[in-house]
Formats: sequence, structure tokens, C-alpha cells
Amino acid sequence: PKKPMRRILILILLCTVALAGCSGGKDLELLTADEDARQLYERASSALNGARFDIAIQHFQSLEARYPFSPYALQGQLDMAYAYFRNNRPEEAISEADRFIRFNPTHPNVDYAYYIKGLSNFAHRKRFLHKWFPRDPSQFDQKALHDAFNDFSQLVRRFPNSKYAADAHQRLIFIRNLLARHEIKVANYYLSRKAWVAAANRANNVLQTFHDTPANEEALVILVRSYRELGLTESYQKALNTLRLNYPGNDYLTEISREKS
Repeated sequence: PKKPMRRILILILLCTVALAGCSGGKDLELLTADEDARQLYERASSALNGARFDIAIQHFQSLEARYPFSPYALQGQLDMAYAYFRNNRPEEAISEADRFIRFNPTHPNVDYAYYIKGLSNFAHRKRFLHKWFPRDPSQFDQKALHDAFNDFSQLVRRFPNSKYAADAHQRLIFIRNLLARHEIKVANYYLSRKAWVAAANRANNVLQTFHDTPANEEALVILVRSYRELGLTESYQKALNTLRLNYPGNDYLTEISREKS
């Protein structure tokens, strides 16, 4: 009695796959339709707005192949970069945005290309398992974070009046904090290994490169501890005074006071 039921389930599954295949074939058939640039762009945009990113990308590619000198094809390059980004394909998104910037540096919408590059590099720091096993973002790929920081910096610097500038500025703050936290993690690793010079160098890098971030307090503590272990009395006292001045309630200061008493 169980076998007929299994056969029915298999038939249902096969029919579902066949229908999906027919639907995909219809979408692909539309790509070969005899349409002008505007119609192709509208079809691609419709697929993009419907979150059918693979189909949108195919339509934009077809638009560019058929009408490479059309204004619609030019806008389609930007939209295709966005479609790649939304489709979790950051490498392709970055490539498309780079291509647009390289060949259209004075285009009115080139600021958007920098924005998409920044978003894609920021997304590129993730790996598949992070979705299931989240970890501290400061441990993500630092090169991708630096690239994203550079993209958003160029956008803010070159296009201060861009509608994407405000969001880019907020992302810059967030990325700076992540990069600073990463330096602190490395510095703490050196502390654990009693590599005092390396720890001090990392802490100094935070204070000089990522000033005014939440990581500054811990950077000063690392600096004080490192100088103390190295026996650099003058540098130790200077760092300690800076810590007292800026963070009088720091726990490490309390620890030092207990030692003296």
C-alpha cells in the first residue's frame, strides 16, 4: 500500500520540476524576442523589481549585447551591478561597477557605482558559514573592509552632495570601528604572547589611524601595560596620564591603584 503513494509523490515532484523548467524556458525565450532597447530595459527592470535577479541579469546582458551604445544599456550596467549585489554575487557586482567607473568617470550616476562597489565589498567580507555560525564582524576579511572603506571614502569626498553620501558616511564610521576592533584583537593576542613591542605598535596604530573610536580606551590600556612591561618609564607615565585624563573610570586604573595601596 505504501508503493502507490510513493509513485504519486514522485509524479507530483516530476510535474513540479517540469513546470519550473517550462517557466524558466519562457523567461529565456523572452530574451530572444525582437524588442527595442527601451522594451528590453523595461523587461529587465521588471524582473529586478520582482527580485528575479538571475532573469534580470540575463535581460541586462542581452540589452548590452544588442544595443551597446544605447543610454538604456548604460543605465543597465548600473542596474546589473545592483542585481549581482542583491543576488549575493559581490565579485560580479564589483566588476560591473568598476567597468562603469572606468569607462564613464563623468557620468551623472557614477556616484551610484561607487556606492554599489562599497556595498559589495562590505558584503564580500562574509562567508557562507557566517550565516549559520555568526561571529564578531571585526574578524571578517580585512582587505574587503579596507576596500569598502576606500569606496565609500571616494564617494563622500568626490560627491559630497550625492544622495548616497549620508549613508556612505555612516558606513565609514561603522567600518572604522570594525577595523579598530580588529587591531585591538591582534594587540591582545600579542599581549597574551608577551610580545610587548608588537602589542604597543598595534595600540599606537589604533590611536593614530582610528582616533575617536570606541576602541581608543582599550588601546590606551594596552599601551600602558606594554610600556610598563618594557620598562619604558617616561612613555608609560605619558600613556597612563592620557588614560586617566580621558577615561578616569577605567578598570585598569583601579587595578593600578590597588597595587600601590
